[in-house]
Amino acid sequence: MRRIATTLPVLMHAILRPRPDGKLIRLGSDYGGWWVPERSVGEGRTAYCAGAGEDISFDLELLARGIKVTVFDPTPRAIDYVQRTAPQDPNFRFEPVGWWDSEQTLRFYAPRNEAHVSHSAVNLQRTDRFFEAQVSTVRELAKKLDDTDIEIIKMDIEGAEYAVLSSLMDQGPLPSTLCMEFDQPESIFKTIAAVRDLRRHGYSLRHIEGWNYTFTRD
Repeated sequence: MRRIATTLPVLMHAILRPRPDGKLIRLGSDYGGWWVPERSVGEGRTAYCAGAGEDISFDLELLARGIKVTVFDPTPRAIDYVQRTAPQDPNFRFEPVGWWDSEQTLRFYAPRNEAHVSHSAVNLQRTDRFFEAQVSTVRELAKKLDDTDIEIIKMDIEGAEYAVLSSLMDQGPLPSTLCMEFDQPESIFKTIAAVRDLRRHGYSLRHIEGWNYTFTRD
């Protein structure tokens, strides 16, 4: 099983063939970092980062480069972590709400390993323990926060990315740079279909690191 888990990202790279365009830079820690086009990282722009967990190093590097950053995560441990870690900066905001394709209250199921912080609205690991939290669409959150032009969206949301991606394609907002983790276990055919849908909406796949994918839209 471990060999399969290691081989699948290599297979996906061969199938999907990311095409770098311009200079890509990696921001954040070894665990929580992401590749983004250097041209997308500029002062005065806006980034939405969903899924803080206990590593907001990517978010903080964006902030240090002059980007207005909003972090979203409804997980109690993540809320506590962000409140202890977040800087006192007017360009940094935290919203303890989850992302979904509608506004409602959802159950977020715990991981099998209690040492891990991330919970899943789609119950990726098929556990019984959960908490309930409010979720919303990115479009509604952007309206509430009065953000009209989002340059970067990053989401690491434990299986909810497919529902959120569908909402983004239907309703917007469509960022210039989209960073997504396709959380496992999940069918690779579902991931391939999602990438194809993004390409139909004008996105190009620029980089794959494990299950972290970076897309850009011209």
